[in-house]
Amino acid sequence: MKSNLRFLLACYFALCSSAAVTHAADDVQKAVAVLQSASNSKVTGMVTFTRSGEDVNVVADISGLTPGKHGFHVHEFGDCSAPDATSAGGHFNPTKHQHGAPDASDRHAGDLGNIEADPSGKAHLELTDKSMKLSGNDSILGHAVIVHEKADDLKTQPTGDAGGRLACGVIGVAKQ
Repeated sequence: MKSNLRFLLACYFALCSSAAVTHAADDVQKAVAVLQSASNSKVTGMVTFTRSGEDVNVVADISGLTPGKHGFHVHEFGDCSAPDATSAGGHFNPTKHQHGAPDASDRHAGDLGNIEADPSGKAHLELTDKSMKLSGNDSILGHAVIVHEKADDLKTQPTGDAGGRLACGVIGVAKQ
């Protein structure tokens, strides 16, 4: 039952994300990813992406994590259908840079660093990203957000040694 629901959600979000291509490049002001558990975890949450001039503001609220830091990335495919979310592929990297910290000049467009869970397993993150795009060839729309099992060390290539995937959500256009 859970895998059928995951498949239906993946299909739904893929369809919603494909609708993004019908929007004019400058029309998309906000996107959202609803995170569903992967790898038998209990991790769920929501991530919003809001255009602010040339930047994108990212707000994430995630629960069900173990306390501490967890890698947090945009991945190359908008496919969360595999039970372990490996169907989302590697980090989103349209410019072929090295993996790095979110504030590094040489980094994947999908490198968001870490999100830190409190003792109750809840995490909240707010950041402004200068590399991420909501339009054009390098848009994050239709790609997936992944929360990882371990902290991203911000240097190991190509993934930051962040371990397994605990949650996955496809990024789609949000209602304004």
